[in-house]
Amino acid sequence: MDVLVAYAAALVSFALAGALRARRRYAWAAALTAYAFAASAMAWGAADGWDARTFRVYYLAGGMLTAPLLGVGSLLLTGRRWATHVALLYTGFAIGVAVTMPLHGSFGSGIPAAQDHLEWLPRAVAIAANSLGSLTVVVVALATLRRRPLGNTLIIAGVAVAATGSGLSGLGVSGAGGFVLAAACLLYLGVAGLPFRLEQP
Repeated sequence: MDVLVAYAAALVSFALAGALRARRRYAWAAALTAYAFAASAMAWGAADGWDARTFRVYYLAGGMLTAPLLGVGSLLLTGRRWATHVALLYTGFAIGVAVTMPLHGSFGSGIPAAQDHLEWLPRAVAIAANSLGSLTVVVVALATLRRRPLGNTLIIAGVAVAATGSGLSGLGVSGAGGFVLAAACLLYLGVAGLPFRLEQP
């Protein structure tokens, strides 16, 4: 069951990312693409067992890229174009960390806990990036809530669901794919369901 839910979450996330790219919401599309790769890794790990390659994809896409890119997308919605350069620099840095980080311990059938396989530096990068990205999304959504009450509420709900799923997966709780699926749908509805431009013309 976990395989099917994670696979469905990956397909939905890829489809929603494509829809956002068509609307030229590239940072949000990149975030949902990363989310889709994380869900794909979850599906692969549940179906065939986790290994170092699957874990690196999962940790890079879900642990290091999704939330920061969501934060960049929120900043771009408010007209802060400099966020694009920050996103490109950070993405390159995150890929370098994920490719070179040493892994230890053996992998099983459940979602691996980062503290069981990683040293402190990759975990610190992921925690800082996720915290800043999630905080940016929430702050921008709250600041513009009066202009986009429904859309911003859905965005905040999506971030909360994603964070809950991430926390449960880190504890080895099954069913995290359902949180990924629900969060992807909420984020898409929040971003695509209402007008994008938040800044004054």
